Amino acid sequence: MTKPSRSFPRPLSEFMGATLSDVLKTQGFASAEILARWGDIVGPEVAAHSEPMKIAWPRAVGEEAAGPATLVLRVEGPAAIEIQHLSAVILERVNRFFGWQAIGRIALRQAPLRRREPRKAPPPPDPAVAARIAESLPEIEDENLRQALARLGASIKRK
Repeated sequence: MTKPSRSFPRPLSEFMGATLSDVLKTQGFASAEILARWGDIVGPEVAAHSEPMKIAWPRAVGEEAAGPATLVLRVEGPAAIEIQHLSAVILERVNRFFGWQAIGRIALRQAPLRRREPRKAPPPPDPAVAARIAESLPEIEDENLRQALARLGASIKRK
């Protein structure tokens, strides 16, 4: 008996996961986790000036097991010396993230970082519209809840 086909749309993450995993594997990353959580792993100060480019895994020679890998970081020029001084701390944090001694050394490549544009915060809702919506709400004893619902309604109405 054949399985019926899916009648609902598939999430984009199903397609992107397979595509990105192949690209990441060519750069030595087993998953996108280290890229996505780089700021959590090394801290916001280091993450603001660096990003992982690839992990270079050494090949095993004969019966000997391969040693730890080299993490290649893209670093902004002025911050490179600071990142170099923090390399022992970065190594320890990355290896703690992996749960084993995966990375043995760090190599730095000076290049501009690819920065994402930060999202702009939406403007606050119009107080006059929020007040009108607050008046139209049914009896709510908690005034803070009433005002929060009014602001929510004003934000939804704005869109």
